[in-house]
Amino acid sequence: MGIYSKIKGLSDVDVSGKTVLLRVDFNSPIDPQAGVILDDKRFREHLYTIKALDKAKTVIITHQSRPGKKDFTSLYAHAQRLSELLGKPVRFIDDIFGSYAQEFIKKANIGDVIMLENVRFNAEENLKLSGEESAKTVLIRNLARMGDIFINDAFGTAHRSQPTIVGLPEVLPAIAGLLMEREVENLSRVFQGAPRPVTFILGGTKVDDSIDVARHVLLNGIADYVLAVGVVANIFLAAKDFDIGKPSMDLIEQLGYTGQIEIARSILSQFNDKIVVPEHVAIKKDGVRVEMHVRDIPADCPILDLGSEGLIPCLDLIRSSRTVVLNGPAGLFEESDYSFGTYEIIKAAAEAEFSVVGGGHTAAVIEKMGYDSRFTHISTGGGACIEFLTGKKLPAIAALEKSSERFA
Repeated sequence: MGIYSKIKGLSDVDVSGKTVLLRVDFNSPIDPQAGVILDDKRFREHLYTIKALDKAKTVIITHQSRPGKKDFTSLYAHAQRLSELLGKPVRFIDDIFGSYAQEFIKKANIGDVIMLENVRFNAEENLKLSGEESAKTVLIRNLARMGDIFINDAFGTAHRSQPTIVGLPEVLPAIAGLLMEREVENLSRVFQGAPRPVTFILGGTKVDDSIDVARHVLLNGIADYVLAVGVVANIFLAAKDFDIGKPSMDLIEQLGYTGQIEIARSILSQFNDKIVVPEHVAIKKDGVRVEMHVRDIPADCPILDLGSEGLIPCLDLIRSSRTVVLNGPAGLFEESDYSFGTYEIIKAAAEAEFSVVGGGHTAAVIEKMGYDSRFTHISTGGGACIEFLTGKKLPAIAALEKSSERFA
């Protein structure tokens, strides 16, 4: 598994006849009133791993949302949807580790697929704990009694230090599922062996993460260029001392990213020739799209997209890159008048020899466009993916490495 070769996968372990505790991420958009799952993409991504466990007894551990949210609900509908996709019954247990769950799993047959209740219904799963602390929780001690081996396939939660992610590998032999392996291999390739030149396109509203990624990939020679779009571009424009207008500055302040302007300024002082920030933008003026140079924008108009002139050098850069990592939209893509930049960048990025998409909104737009098959890899975990790209060791991966050493 590339730079994470210490992690074991399904090809390294025989799970036949074993009871497998499988952590997946089925957290999906739901209609809270009807309890209907609106998008089953995450289910489909995990099917390869679940099908590969047909000679084991598979106990699925997953979550939906978090306490306090409207879509924090039981997993009964999730079990039904998985059953439809698998083409075989998935037994839902409205219990996590009580005597009912313990007895049910004991009596189940090899080849059975069982889904436990939303693991975040247990308060301990919502705590941020180390592996050692997690191993001592009632949740982990009881879950571990029900399985022989733990498989983590939940890349979407790999950046969270929660008991089922970091605690189960402390007490059971733990390996990566097929989705986790694919994510780690493709994202690792960005750091090692990606065809050059490499361009990172960083946009959207998660500015602090994007700035961290930009700094990491430029300092370590991973990227040849960083193209800033969306609110990330506005931060860099402000760092270049452009007046980006009150609405755009207010949004930066509202998101809590004013301090990122100084960080962007310091990155520009080191890597000005490697950071591309389009200065020709699209604003909303009197309710309509108007394109102009950033220095000419009226103080009361928000920047909502790239302008056509600003887009041309961006597309040239993307088309001349052999590797493209795309994370975040270029503007307010939800409004058709301001989706132009995002759509054109996606079309250009899809032509790259090696292309990686950081999940989230960008992945949703790509799927809507029908472009998903044109990209090498579309990550299933927005937060986990971007944290991986900042060079941080994700808690789930560290836990799997540790388990491989302990249960070698």
